[in-house]
Amino acid sequence: MIGDWFKHPQFNSHRAEAKWLQPLVETFYTVSTASVDDLWQTVTNLADMSWHPLIASTNVPKGLIPKPGLIYKAFTRLLPIFPVRIFVERVLPRQLLTVRILALPGVEERVTYRVESTLCGTQVSYSVTLRGWLSPLVWSLTRRHAARVAIELAQAAEDAEQQTSVAHRPARRDNCRDLFAAIALTVGIGTVLTSTSTIQSIVL
Repeated sequence: MIGDWFKHPQFNSHRAEAKWLQPLVETFYTVSTASVDDLWQTVTNLADMSWHPLIASTNVPKGLIPKPGLIYKAFTRLLPIFPVRIFVERVLPRQLLTVRILALPGVEERVTYRVESTLCGTQVSYSVTLRGWLSPLVWSLTRRHAARVAIELAQAAEDAEQQTSVAHRPARRDNCRDLFAAIALTVGIGTVLTSTSTIQSIVL
């Protein structure tokens, strides 16, 4: 009995330690009405991350396409004074973007954005993998923000798509309006000329 009493705490401590060292992995999903191209353009536009709940801005120049090996700095919304380094690990055009966030020595964070066309729309997923002894603390501070990333990404792509369609719509409306005005003017002139001819005939 005594031997068993001593063995059990040691076994449980190893299990607790192994569980503590296990990576934390969680994925958030949403479905968007935006196309795969619009979603991919939004997620790869590293110069404009204003939609992101965690990242406020980056030092990436406008128009730069992310490629594996690219390292850039980003300012987070939680600690806007201290920038973090982000390393682009993997890029599959129109499918997947994986980056590694190098923020603190005691934690390693890997993030994956994925877009996929489905029958119900375009599925957007945001996966987070955390390793290190500081990962529970970091996750407790960032989880509620990370849960909104996929939704905010989809909304930003939908807004951009709507603005693009609206920008092209007035030109078509103006053309139709001009065509209608020309027809109305032509019909009006024809009516006036007909009325004038009738009056002249009556007078004569």
